[in-house]
Amino acid sequence: MVGKKEWGGRLKALGPGVLMATAAIGGSHLVASTQAGALFGWQLIWLILLVNILKYPFFRFGVEYTLANNESLLSGYARRGKVYLYSFMLLNIVSAVVNTAGVLLLTASLLQYALPFSVSVTLLCWIVLALCLVILLLGHYRALDTVAKIIMVILTLTTITAAGLAWQHGSNAPIGYVGPSPWQLSSLGFLVALIGWMPAPIEFSAITSQWLLAKQQQRSITRGQGLFDFNLGFWTAATLALVFVSLGALVQYGTDQPITMASAAFAQQLVDMYAQTIGNWARPLVATIAFLCMFGTTITVLDGYARTLDEASGLLGWQAGSRQSYWLIVQSCVGMGVILFFKSALGPMVTFAMTLAFLTTPVFAWLNYRVMPRGLAMSLPLRLLSWVGFAYLTGFTLFFLLSKITMAP
Repeated sequence: MVGKKEWGGRLKALGPGVLMATAAIGGSHLVASTQAGALFGWQLIWLILLVNILKYPFFRFGVEYTLANNESLLSGYARRGKVYLYSFMLLNIVSAVVNTAGVLLLTASLLQYALPFSVSVTLLCWIVLALCLVILLLGHYRALDTVAKIIMVILTLTTITAAGLAWQHGSNAPIGYVGPSPWQLSSLGFLVALIGWMPAPIEFSAITSQWLLAKQQQRSITRGQGLFDFNLGFWTAATLALVFVSLGALVQYGTDQPITMASAAFAQQLVDMYAQTIGNWARPLVATIAFLCMFGTTITVLDGYARTLDEASGLLGWQAGSRQSYWLIVQSCVGMGVILFFKSALGPMVTFAMTLAFLTTPVFAWLNYRVMPRGLAMSLPLRLLSWVGFAYLTGFTLFFLLSKITMAP
């Protein structure tokens, strides 16, 4: 039985897991999960749940490592060899730039759609970026922690409300409608992107580890409190992924309107179709959900990647002392540069980042398993789940690579 004092400690320790959930709910939930429901109805809901379950141990190991060793997961990588840090750094630089540009552009596009007056997307990108930088540079982790908690509470309540309204209205699909099957090679690219970012790219285990260290600088966190925060954040993100699938399945699946695959256009299309289905009064509700999803993702992506780039470069001997603010500004400027010069190619770049996250998942899943402290007992169910998850992720990756080789001209 958990006492009142322990519950108070758990609530005060909340933060890193909530931040992970806030970051995850952007591209993988608002876009990919909802598109899964819009394109294939309920057919992929079990796959999304399965992927979350099978990835769970590898995200948890990052938290376990930090709680046991009082150092970040990246330090654990460094102990295994610099080749792992170089691999992580290369992946992180690509992901940081592409993801920053992608989530920033999507956030600005949704804000432009919601505003009653006309403002260019580029200007809104600068405004959103400036707001995020002010919060992060002036408030640091404490401000990020507070903003994320507010966003998650509002986001969870509004998303569940929207799903409840959709259930009450019922599906828009005609009776007896049979949609396309996702189990064909033409859908493999979509499935890979969905799995790669569900609930988040595997490198977010290192980012969550960084946030946990920052939280520990504010207060002492026990293993039970740290795992409670992680589990709450992880399974909240997993549950909301299923809720977004239901939104797509109930509102868009089986309708005459073609599904727009571009991220910003799809989110705007979802808002429009929701208003047509439920009523125009629901437009602000769904627009708020979409914007909160992406603003929360934008600010956590900026902070998280800057933290890991800072520590990884320090462990590799590239810099002396903390340069997190430097990495944050560089990452922001390069991300804006991508938006300004490669805006038309941003969609394929984000798809590339999602595919890259999928391909590297087995590598970092294995590494996270290997850095687990030897003295920390791992339950048999968690160990078995790790082996099953690693086998599944590796097998799916090999199948994807083999299909690409055999289909190549």
